[in-house]
Amino acid sequence: MPHALIVDDDPDMVGWLQEVVRLEGFTSSSAQTLQAAREQLSSKRPDIVLTDLRLPDGEGIELAREMPPSDAPELIVVTGHATVDSAIAALRAGATDYLVKPAELNRVQAVLRHARKTAALRSEIGALRHELRRLGRFGRLLGSAPAMQLVYDQLGRVAPTSATVLLLGESGTGKELAALTLHELSRRRDAPFLPLNCGAVSAQLIESELFGHERGSFTGADRQHKGFFERAHGGTVFLDEVTEMPMELQVKLLRVLEAGSFSRVGGVTPIVCDVRIIAASNREPEWALAEGKLREDLYHRLNVFPIRLPPLRQRGADLELLARHFLAELNRVEGTAKTFSADSLAKLYQYGWPGNVRELRNHVQRAFIMADDVVECGPPAASSAPVAEEDGTTVTIRVGTPLEEVERRVTLATLAQCGQVKRKAADILGVSLKTLYNRLEAYSGRAALESEAGEAPEAALPTAVERVPEQDRLS
Repeated sequence: MPHALIVDDDPDMVGWLQEVVRLEGFTSSSAQTLQAAREQLSSKRPDIVLTDLRLPDGEGIELAREMPPSDAPELIVVTGHATVDSAIAALRAGATDYLVKPAELNRVQAVLRHARKTAALRSEIGALRHELRRLGRFGRLLGSAPAMQLVYDQLGRVAPTSATVLLLGESGTGKELAALTLHELSRRRDAPFLPLNCGAVSAQLIESELFGHERGSFTGADRQHKGFFERAHGGTVFLDEVTEMPMELQVKLLRVLEAGSFSRVGGVTPIVCDVRIIAASNREPEWALAEGKLREDLYHRLNVFPIRLPPLRQRGADLELLARHFLAELNRVEGTAKTFSADSLAKLYQYGWPGNVRELRNHVQRAFIMADDVVECGPPAASSAPVAEEDGTTVTIRVGTPLEEVERRVTLATLAQCGQVKRKAADILGVSLKTLYNRLEAYSGRAALESEAGEAPEAALPTAVERVPEQDRLS
């Protein structure tokens, strides 16, 4: 039988949880302190640990930090001292879920039932990790570069949990495929996966798309409509370009994340939903915060487990691996046997691929259509234009460069031209000093992430980014 360890210094809570786990088919043991829990974990590894956050000799999430990920049981925090910060800290430390006392019976039962599935999922993910190192595949993703290996490890770690994930990266880096991989490796994989591009739906319709509406709630609402959160019950909702969501709707999304319930447009009856949120953005969230396009409280709820998808230009030989994969897919669909010319793949490295994997796939498809038997797949024609040297007063930007990268290069070049005098650079750029500091902090964080992934950042930051002085915050 599966085994549960209950760690709490409240005898009534321990007794109630022991009865619940018994009814769900678990054996159980209990501990009132961290030290007692450690002793039990050293002698018998349970399938699930339900622990209070505050214990006489420390915090329950310390257990998550101490257990190796490969051998860690499910760890559920059950606390009467719930805060957003403690919930985020617990989930980042490795907790699978976070319940607030008095815990609802159905939530505890759902957690226990999910725990049975997690061991099998972890085994499957472990097998996938071995396979990806051999073939460069992980779920729906393809690539063997060190930066992608880091992504695979992060996906494998968070997939079996219920944690909210924020996928970051330029357009075309594969954020939706990463979201699908997370869903398919989770215990929710038999339930729906519903993607919504928040920037592609009008502000008037997106609330109805997410939460549904009642008949007669607005002009044209001639019948009841179930939204994404209702239709995806038990599954996953993927919110792409979440920074483009209207501010008034962000408030309602935050309530869903906090309360696990919502009401349809024009309705008053709360509807309980069990949905995992995966969000994505091709913009740096810090920029959206500085520009007032993203609520800070919503950002912290979405940013429980951030994963950054690397751009194609930082993935080395993955460029050739992906090109061959796309050609093989086209041959299979069209029933052909076309091949690349001898020097085609080498020429691909002459281009920066600002559209990333999506641009590469489209480029290979165009070359495939134009070829008879041998595919000539050099860099796109626009890349053959001469590139002017930058002389310190000009910055050359290739057509197709993402706007975020354009802004970054212009900002850093202006700062360098001003001798690192930030107030002068802010005046020239037409932004506030606080906005400039926020941008520099975002660039610094991006450079650190790229360095951790084993890739040198494209351009070093000119100076260390310091905090905005108090007098400047008030100006």
